[in-house]
Amino acid sequence: MMDKIEHQTVATNGINMHIASIGTGPVILFLHGFPELWYSWRHQLLSLSSLGYRCIAPDLRGYGDTDAPKNAREYTIFHIVGDLVGLIDSLGIDKYSSWTKMLSACQQMSSSLDELVEPGEVEEDFAQMDTASIITRFLTSRDTKPPCIPKEVGFRGIPENPNLPSWLSEKDINYYAGKFNQTGFTGGLNYYRCLDLNWELMAAWTGLQIKVPVKFIVGDADLTYHIPGVKEYISKGGMKKHVPFLQEVVVMEGVAHFLNQEKPEEVGEHIFDFIRNF
Repeated sequence: MMDKIEHQTVATNGINMHIASIGTGPVILFLHGFPELWYSWRHQLLSLSSLGYRCIAPDLRGYGDTDAPKNAREYTIFHIVGDLVGLIDSLGIDKYSSWTKMLSACQQMSSSLDELVEPGEVEEDFAQMDTASIITRFLTSRDTKPPCIPKEVGFRGIPENPNLPSWLSEKDINYYAGKFNQTGFTGGLNYYRCLDLNWELMAAWTGLQIKVPVKFIVGDADLTYHIPGVKEYISKGGMKKHVPFLQEVVVMEGVAHFLNQEKPEEVGEHIFDFIRNF
């Protein structure tokens, strides 16, 4: 079935963006996080296209087969939105639904945020390891506490699961590793290096509500769900205040951060149950 997914390169916002797509009908745009690729949505591309949707998953700026500008300041939220608006325009799309995991893995980094922002430090740490091992550690981690390891030990101090879970194959790991071996991790890390800059650029929109229908899905074993205050923000009205058209919150039991890969059928059903109403 994977061979039915089509690949093309689209010029948008000054870069060349690789996209994977399949199907016809209403458009669903899938956006990945770190350290991922379009490939993270492979299951949903197949399942939802079979239900009558045109499913599109790009490699975001700095990832995979999409261009990676060298300037770290070219990875702000405005650059990313510009890339996606240009992509949608170039494909002649006037209405779409989007699903995203962008930027939500920053708390999984082995370094402190200060070290992460410093150009080259994390890359130097990662260079001491096999890329497949790095990807495996990220994708299979089920520790709900932020890692606390000595700086001199670095990411190597995070235990690697000796056995891959049933939902993740060696072929999957090798696909990710092959792409990151070609590109390195700098493009993806630059998103985090723009966090402070994003706050400055977005100052004029402070307090603005997100007024589109939203469904929020999270795993109860996701590290980011256990950041102090997050559960309360979600369950006690904080999220609803900022996202007034929030339709539903789903907390998936026993599922960690990369839920679209860990529970592909359930996530696909959740997405379909939501978008079929529009």
